[in-house]
Amino acid sequence: MSKPSDYSLTDQAVQECPYDFYAAMRREAPVYQMPETGFYIVSRYGDLQAVLKDTKTFSNAAQPAQQRQLQREKSAVQVMYEEEGWVPTPSLQRTDPPLHSRYRQPIDKTFTASRVRDMTPYIDGIVTDLIDDLVVLGQDGQQVDFVQHFAIPLPCRVIADQFGVPRADVPKLKLWSDALMDSFGMMMDAKREREIATQILEAQKYFAAAFEERYDKPRNDMLSDLIRTPEGAKPLTMNELLDMMMQLLTGGNDTTTGSLAEGLLLMIRNPDQVQLLRDQPGRMKNFVEEVLRVESPVQGLLRVTTRDVELGGTLIPADSVVIVRYASANRDEAKFDDAEKLDVCRKNAGAHLAFGAGIHFCPGAMLARQELNSAFTQILDRLDDIQLAVPDASLSHHPSMLHRRLVSLPITFIAK
Repeated sequence: MSKPSDYSLTDQAVQECPYDFYAAMRREAPVYQMPETGFYIVSRYGDLQAVLKDTKTFSNAAQPAQQRQLQREKSAVQVMYEEEGWVPTPSLQRTDPPLHSRYRQPIDKTFTASRVRDMTPYIDGIVTDLIDDLVVLGQDGQQVDFVQHFAIPLPCRVIADQFGVPRADVPKLKLWSDALMDSFGMMMDAKREREIATQILEAQKYFAAAFEERYDKPRNDMLSDLIRTPEGAKPLTMNELLDMMMQLLTGGNDTTTGSLAEGLLLMIRNPDQVQLLRDQPGRMKNFVEEVLRVESPVQGLLRVTTRDVELGGTLIPADSVVIVRYASANRDEAKFDDAEKLDVCRKNAGAHLAFGAGIHFCPGAMLARQELNSAFTQILDRLDDIQLAVPDASLSHHPSMLHRRLVSLPITFIAK
């Protein structure tokens, strides 16, 4: 039986298929210290809940000692931001209460349940257009890359419209989003780090200009929502606004892209579950939850301990980096029966932690769910005999310690 020490999360092969590693941690070392980095990985569902609820001990805002040292030394990238753009200011993901509320409130007003419900026909329309394009591209059995022609453009078009920027700029948004995701993934070399910084500077200048336009002429879009200051509140600075935009850009498209691709792959791999969906369309919402549980697009995120703390029988010293491994918790056998299996009839599928929990629960969760629901519903209605056009074993994911994104998904199908 394998042990956690048999694996390394910095290994691309383990990132490609991490689930044996997760199972080994849950079984033998539920709070496992990575020998390569010193980080502590939390792998069980109950322990993750404890971490996510205790923001005083497991902080989003605190920085480990090594990061503080790097900041004192001022990397070349930081100098680039200081001289040419705006130094990123911690906002949504990297703050704790009460400061976190300052950034969360304007976002929560944007992604209300009623607003997402009102957006459903609009989202359905984008899905229809994209499937129309797929049908043309895939006629006569031609293979189509589902990632490039559907999974990327759907959330990118939605987020561009919500930002109030032209759809013609979607390729730029995707380029910048990929740069940000690579920076978060902790697998970049020095050359890629500089390239990423250059691209993020471009994004900063683009959105700074857009915010300046909204100050003069507000619109009915997310950028205008962010600069509206509630009575008695302090306006967000440009540094804060731009940091929020970078997080919304990745959260608004990349994670949904990942779930769309993984969801279709799960359909291809599980024809019995697809038949259940065709026979019982009312189970589609549960299928969406299972996709998010089984193939969580955010595999894990970081916290830093503010004190010595014991978790899962392991003492974690203060100032330690902790990885809350959502994707492992979502396959925890203690929480989900037959947890490795996709089951559209699962009664507690919605109990997954793919969107986090507590104060840092993903504000765009409802929008992402609706995009997935609209997409998979129309895919089943309009496409049949969906098959992989390449060997399953040839599929690959982008290198990342924290996220899961298929590079491509070539398929064939028959249009109904």
